[in-house]
Amino acid sequence: MAILITSIGPFLSANKKKRMLVFSELYEFNEQLILTLKYSRSSIDKIAEPFKFVPQILKGEYPLGGSDKEFMCEYTRNLGKTDALSQVDYLNERKSALKKYKDDSFADYKKYNSLYIKIFFLIGVLAAVLLA
Repeated sequence: MAILITSIGPFLSANKKKRMLVFSELYEFNEQLILTLKYSRSSIDKIAEPFKFVPQILKGEYPLGGSDKEFMCEYTRNLGKTDALSQVDYLNERKSALKKYKDDSFADYKKYNSLYIKIFFLIGVLAAVLLA
């Protein structure tokens, strides 16, 4: 019984996990794009292929809402609009903001996932004690 109730915790933290994954992918995509623009010339869509969320974001289908959506919209608005050197400068500017979002979302996920698991474990133990 306690195990079943404890397993609810990760389901409640699914949004935090998704946010962490999205910003991790965006950060990695940004790094890959910088390297590609410096040393070769591939299309943005080709660079985005290995990622799960980045192609959706580039199409305007944002997996997150609120201020995260605004940030992603602002980030993608200027991609591919200027020459390679200007793009590298722009991507290097956005790198620190992406790192901050990535780190914050990871810390947020880690905190809430652990919290939800502990809370539901305690609820599970309490339910087992009450039913015994």
